[in-house]
Amino acid sequence: MAHPAHAAASLPSPPDSALPEVSRRHVLALLGVGAAAGAVAACSGRSGPSSSSANGRIRLAMLQPPRSGLNPLSDDAFKLSRWSTAETLVYLDADGNALEGLATTWKRENDTTWRFTVRDGVTFHDGTPLTAERVAAALTFAAGYATPPRILDGVKLKAAAEGSDVVITTSAPDPLVPQRLSSPQLAILSEAAYPADRSADGPVDPVGHGTGPFTLTAVDGTATATLERYDDYWGDKAAAAGIDVTFVPDGTARGAALRTGEADLVEAVPVSQVATVDEELLHEVPMPRTATLYLNTRDGAFKDPALRAAARDAVDVAGLVETMYEGHADAAAGLLGPALAWAAQKRPWGGSAFAGADGVAATGRTDGAKATFTKAGTVPSGTSINLGTYTDRPELAEMVVLIAQQLEAVGFTVKQDVREYAQIEADALAGAFDCFLLSRATVLDSGDPVSYMVSDFSSTGSFALSFLADDAVDAALTKAAGIEPGEARQDAVIAAEELILASGAAVPLLHERVLQGEAAGLTGAERDPRERALITSATAVA
Repeated sequence: MAHPAHAAASLPSPPDSALPEVSRRHVLALLGVGAAAGAVAACSGRSGPSSSSANGRIRLAMLQPPRSGLNPLSDDAFKLSRWSTAETLVYLDADGNALEGLATTWKRENDTTWRFTVRDGVTFHDGTPLTAERVAAALTFAAGYATPPRILDGVKLKAAAEGSDVVITTSAPDPLVPQRLSSPQLAILSEAAYPADRSADGPVDPVGHGTGPFTLTAVDGTATATLERYDDYWGDKAAAAGIDVTFVPDGTARGAALRTGEADLVEAVPVSQVATVDEELLHEVPMPRTATLYLNTRDGAFKDPALRAAARDAVDVAGLVETMYEGHADAAAGLLGPALAWAAQKRPWGGSAFAGADGVAATGRTDGAKATFTKAGTVPSGTSINLGTYTDRPELAEMVVLIAQQLEAVGFTVKQDVREYAQIEADALAGAFDCFLLSRATVLDSGDPVSYMVSDFSSTGSFALSFLADDAVDAALTKAAGIEPGEARQDAVIAAEELILASGAAVPLLHERVLQGEAAGLTGAERDPRERALITSATAVA
């Protein structure tokens, strides 16, 4: 059975920047991208498309290599999900509603207890049967892991088997338990995948231990992965014989792989490569992903709210959209983008840029929000800041050049630090940067933005690059988290969003659209805004 597909307005420009217009070509020249592109093309040794993959195998070029050895309790879980090798109890539809997966039914028994019925007739790739006991053990291990999955931030979860059912209990009422269990980080693997001693920091091995239509058979570090069709899959058998994955962080190389026919499916073709690729091979997918400048509120210059406001007002968002993304993005009105259509409808400031962006207080605020906006202060002479980002998403590395110029125009002295994500994440989480540019999925885990906001902006969040400690924000997020899915929860989310933006801890820049490359002979690939599904049972190459 193929996983369901998961399923956006032009915004007014902020005030013109005082800087002269800078072309994308100029930025690329500063970064030396032109030379790199030539080198990659020369090394390819090919001048035109090759034939489709032999033997019905799908050749996939992916953006980021594994960060944690494909540990399914890390963000690597989303790769396993996109390869259809690891599965969860439920999936989400385009509106964030739960659909059956390894669980066929579920119900809420009381405020803190849920019951899920496990699907019959499912086997793991190692031949062992899926049981309620195995599901409960997998969820228990994840909940007790030294670094638990992000979706469990602030959630204490227990799981126990009762016959063919798994009973999930939480320490506090949680209306989003089914949505949480859809996170790829809570995929169910066979017993052999977990450390024999069940150590809370031990390795978790997904090779040969999933339940999906493809079994992962080999991983070559951060270079390649190999999957084969699993003929005993419980749902529709895979059309493709297997998947050959290559990790290609270099965007120019990914574009070349599509252009020359070296890959059947290419993840995240950079905007810089659009002109080099047949437009019929590119498919634009609006994403719940926001490029955001996180400002360190704990240490350094941006402890001062007035300097955060100065940085906020300095950035020319519309210019970044047109220059860096060539229009393939939406200027940010807030943290939540067009993929969440209800957000703009409920914001007091609508689809315009956040009203605090120019120091003007918003009118008609959402009930309960008591945001106060700090006006930009004068940047003291000699105020030095370090600005970090990563090369894995090349547009970010390019944007840093312009953002640094814009910050310097209002008085900051900017040092840039750009590395591969795997090499820079630990420093960012440790607070080594005054500001960090990040492309962040806002509904990646549960289909609901609250978990992302808690993770990034609560005082106890596990991904709090801004190190925000704001009682009002914490209270707003706690309130939102306790409300049942629906309009009231959405209202609470917008109230929390306004408080976060008013703090100046984050400057949302733009909402991304991803360009997915698909060779002419490829059919059935998912174009998933949540980046959970990509290759399914239905995906095939001619």
